[in-house]
Amino acid sequence: MTTPREPRLLPWSGPDDKPCYLITDDSGGPVSRLADTTESTQLGMGTELLGHARHLLPRAPHGELRYLAERLAEALADALRVAESRGRRLRGRN
Repeated sequence: MTTPREPRLLPWSGPDDKPCYLITDDSGGPVSRLADTTESTQLGMGTELLGHARHLLPRAPHGELRYLAERLAEALADALRVAESRGRRLRGRN
């Protein structure tokens, strides 16, 4: 008898910004692959945004700073969700 896996926290939210989880025995299914691709995209966008912020911050007008801060907050939330999801999966392997 196999031990059930812990549900995977997906890198997107459901209604009312509630977390979405995937319960599956197959780690290579289509939703898992979509989640992997989404995580990679989110982290890549965060990296690009951070580079843009470092370039823009020394001379940015206040309106642009607010927009940048909002995007950075979104990217940080995405990265934290990815980190939480990956941490759960690593703990589940032990």
